[in-house]
Amino acid sequence: MKITLALLTTAVSVSAAQPHVGHAHQHLHHKRDVVTDVTVVPGPTVVAYILDGESISSDEVKQGIANGTLIWAANGGLKENPAPPASTPSSPPPPPSSPAPYQAPSPPPPPPQASPSGPPDDAPHGPPSGPPSGSPWDQNGSGVDTPFPNGEVSCDDFPSDYGAIPVSWLNLGGWTGIQTPGSDSGGYGDIHTATEGGCNEGSFCSYACPPGYQKSQWPETQGSTGQSVGGLQCKNGKLQLTNSGLSDKLCMEGASQVKVQIKNTLGEQVAVCRTDYPGTEGETVPLDAQPGSTNPLTCPDSDSYYMWQGSHTSAQYYVNPAGVSVEDGCQWGSPSNPWGNYAPLNLGVGYSNGAAWLSIFQNAPTTDAKLDFTVEIVGDGVSGTCKYSNGQYCGGANYDDCSDSVGCTVSLSSGTATFIFS
Repeated sequence: MKITLALLTTAVSVSAAQPHVGHAHQHLHHKRDVVTDVTVVPGPTVVAYILDGESISSDEVKQGIANGTLIWAANGGLKENPAPPASTPSSPPPPPSSPAPYQAPSPPPPPPQASPSGPPDDAPHGPPSGPPSGSPWDQNGSGVDTPFPNGEVSCDDFPSDYGAIPVSWLNLGGWTGIQTPGSDSGGYGDIHTATEGGCNEGSFCSYACPPGYQKSQWPETQGSTGQSVGGLQCKNGKLQLTNSGLSDKLCMEGASQVKVQIKNTLGEQVAVCRTDYPGTEGETVPLDAQPGSTNPLTCPDSDSYYMWQGSHTSAQYYVNPAGVSVEDGCQWGSPSNPWGNYAPLNLGVGYSNGAAWLSIFQNAPTTDAKLDFTVEIVGDGVSGTCKYSNGQYCGGANYDDCSDSVGCTVSLSSGTATFIFS
């Protein structure tokens, strides 16, 4: 029997998917030094996941990967040092950890909880309808720089005049997620996640922002057992800011030191979906990459964005097959189609210790489906190489260091990095 140990450690900064390219095993980690050991003898393969010396279940791994708090490690260790200059060897050093997601991260992201591997128990399980050919979803929004009038907007009104983008297909009144805690003793407990309806009294209601922006509101009190909670709160019938100390606006930009973007050179749209974290941790925050378009991709700054139980977090994005709409791709899916939380590929994006850490990795262990186009990270200031093509994740000077299951990571200290879809 061949036993593969996937060792994990507790994360301490932004995490990104880091594959150990060229090996038949993977590491999952929370951001710190990661080591692995493989013993091979004839027989079937058994994969064991180890976090800080303790075994954890595959379900916990799925949730951590989904919300970004757990990621695939690139090589044997992580260091919390600034990124090396762009002139360093083509294979980048391991980035500092972060939940790129319940490390994910989501996202998500405990095992940290940043985005569950599946929908709420009462969520619909029917398969998506199939890639439509309708007009692009309006993701530009308005009023992103307008301060939110705290306690004045009715809970019945979605705050689209203040930068928030309504996501109507989730049947939540435009919100990306609605959480209603049943108690708040020692943290929120008995949290109910709505599958339909609106922002009701006592609920926390999350929202999407335009490309290049991210939600700025989440309460200081979080889930009592590690759940993340995010969004505005409905109190006395009015929407209240939950993190006014961070911002009086609903949406904020990511790290100012770098620029990260997506360029779609394909002839079809691509739905890119961020984990709603902190919040319900579903892949419900859409970016509609239309053919020929270039869109900013939000890169959270770990020094100023959400921290999960004292650990920095990063963003995790799900990349759906070409032609799948945001309406189908940016919600819970089903195993029958490689969409939604079953999308084949993830992007990890976060800024920590003087550099952005950008990753491309398989949405494992949720699915082994392969994306139907190429994704490559390019940019003059990028340190290292990273490309997905024809089912292979490749790094190295000539993209000669490849794996069919373990992703790759690059760093960027300044300038612009572009995920090119081709």
